[in-house]
Amino acid sequence: MSRAKSGVPDRLPTADSASLRDHPLLKACRREAAPYTPVWLMRQAGRYMPEYRAMRERHGFLALCTNPELAAEVTVTAVRRLGVDAAIIFADILLPLIPMKVGLSYEAGDGPAIERPIRAAADLARLAPVDPAASLGFVADSIRIVRRELPDLPLIGFAGAPFTLASYLIEGGASRDFRHTKSLMYREPTAWERLMTALARITADYLAMQVAAGADLIQLFDSWVGALAPADYRSFVMPHTRAALASIRGRVPAIHFGTGTAGLLEAMREAGGEVIGLDWRVDLRAAWERLGPEVAVQGNLDPMVLLAGREEIRRQVRAILDRVAGRPGHIFNLGHGVLPETPVDDAIAMVEMVHEMSRR
Repeated sequence: MSRAKSGVPDRLPTADSASLRDHPLLKACRREAAPYTPVWLMRQAGRYMPEYRAMRERHGFLALCTNPELAAEVTVTAVRRLGVDAAIIFADILLPLIPMKVGLSYEAGDGPAIERPIRAAADLARLAPVDPAASLGFVADSIRIVRRELPDLPLIGFAGAPFTLASYLIEGGASRDFRHTKSLMYREPTAWERLMTALARITADYLAMQVAAGADLIQLFDSWVGALAPADYRSFVMPHTRAALASIRGRVPAIHFGTGTAGLLEAMREAGGEVIGLDWRVDLRAAWERLGPEVAVQGNLDPMVLLAGREEIRRQVRAILDRVAGRPGHIFNLGHGVLPETPVDDAIAMVEMVHEMSRR
């Protein structure tokens, strides 16, 4: 998978040192001053990108995720197209559910669906055990390929957090009120504890596998945790999130991200992560003050802004950088994933704006 073969220009920013440790992204994770604000995008390889759409015409989503060469190609192409400061391995947060044999499928336009959801304690017995190294080794293989292709750029591994995985398993798909999840959590706390303990162990092993394969940092996605009250998060979720992160603590930095989490930020900080990811619903400066000086932050441009034209993109990028005011420890990102309708050239322009306006 050479650069010439990719058919797109090499737009990678130049690191300040031959050592990856000195890359601006990893310096930001350590809250150290960097020559510019690093930027990457959640869902940076996705349907908004014509190269990705061309791949999807030939391969199904799971086929892309589970074929290391294809997943690596998607990952690397997005990085070279956008000029971002990190690659994030092409995969999906729900891949650990496949070996559980719950009937995971991805329906076009409808997102993931679980054919046999978990709704009661008795259902736990039919969950197949998961050994990530044995059943998800294709992700590690993808990381190794990307590591060879992009030796001078940080590579992000990722996983879904235990609560988000549990919610998919219980709801069977997307939900607005998480009625089944909260019902199991409140009515059958012993079953909930068993399920979350198992998912935390699987997630911990999965993250450790990615780090061993060459991931330089990880992001833990707790996409649905904003549905919880702070007290419930602390009682039912925080111990398991902390356990999931334990396997990589001290080895590589962790970004801990959720959506709708304005009321949970302090608890998420306690659960773990050198970096707390912020969605666009919070003011970055105010959120960082709440979190305190011991963590870095990531975010938090509203993804819709990338549909608003260059002038508005520039205005809002400037506003976020002004809120940071040069404080070390900021990674620029969207407050959630890139939308399918996003013009690629405007995403590229945003990356260039961040680099230009933040360069010291």
